Amino acid sequence: MQDRLRGVAVGAAIGDALGMPLEFCPPTPPESLVRDLIPGRVAAGRFTDDTEMALALAESLLAHRPLNPVDLSQRFLDWFRRNPPDIGLYTSIVLKGVQDGLTWEEAAERARQGSPSNAANGSIMRCWPVAVAWWDYRLHLIADSELQSRVTHMNEECVASSVFVNLLIFELSHGMAPAEAVQATLAAVDMPAELRAVIERAPTRRREALRNTGWVRHTLESVIWGLLTTDSFEEALIQVVNLGADADTAGSVMGAIAGAAYGLSAIPARWQAGLRGEWPLRSGIEWRCADFIQLADRLMA
Repeated sequence: MQDRLRGVAVGAAIGDALGMPLEFCPPTPPESLVRDLIPGRVAAGRFTDDTEMALALAESLLAHRPLNPVDLSQRFLDWFRRNPPDIGLYTSIVLKGVQDGLTWEEAAERARQGSPSNAANGSIMRCWPVAVAWWDYRLHLIADSELQSRVTHMNEECVASSVFVNLLIFELSHGMAPAEAVQATLAAVDMPAELRAVIERAPTRRREALRNTGWVRHTLESVIWGLLTTDSFEEALIQVVNLGADADTAGSVMGAIAGAAYGLSAIPARWQAGLRGEWPLRSGIEWRCADFIQLADRLMA
């Protein structure tokens, strides 16, 4: 269990870093897949806003459990005020509202009303700390997965997808096989029919049909495709990030889920050694693999 939950934390950060240089790119040809941490808009092995927001969520959970949405929104705001170089447009709209004096509920609702059909993947990219913190308590996992999404993303697909990702991590980390875990999680989560259909058909999709955009449906489609058409952490992550488009977010979600399925011990040593990143709320401290292992242990405690 500890190996799998450590794998969630390390896997998410590595997936983010592996996908970073492929973001906004077209799919990589199958014969020339990127298999190593390479530089992109930042240095090789660096993580992005996906992991930075997950770290804010993790710190909030360490301070308040169950999750306190006021505390979480303030931590997100503190991060936002440091002008991170990479932040999702929808998330920035919500946090700008909080900065202007709205409550988190008011800011998130205003953003939802302004773009009611927007179901971006910003809340699933960061949700994994909830799964690690509530590894032994399903009801709190569900409640806090929903809540951490609503702080910025109130769309029902975003909320249901956050619950789906974390319940899938729960089942995988408890030893359930991937295909069985996906079916068990689908049976447990109340979600819009269109989203359910996308997840159900994901493993049958052809690679060239996967769009891998910032729409939460596309991210889950790519991730479930990667989980169920490969048989190792390394191959699942390589296949998904090389779809391009929103590669860092898909990589982060895939890394967390594959980490739960295969464990820290299955993550290639070269990737673990190459991971690094700066956490803006702890400026001057560079995060490495060992820090994510320690974070997972603290969340599990």
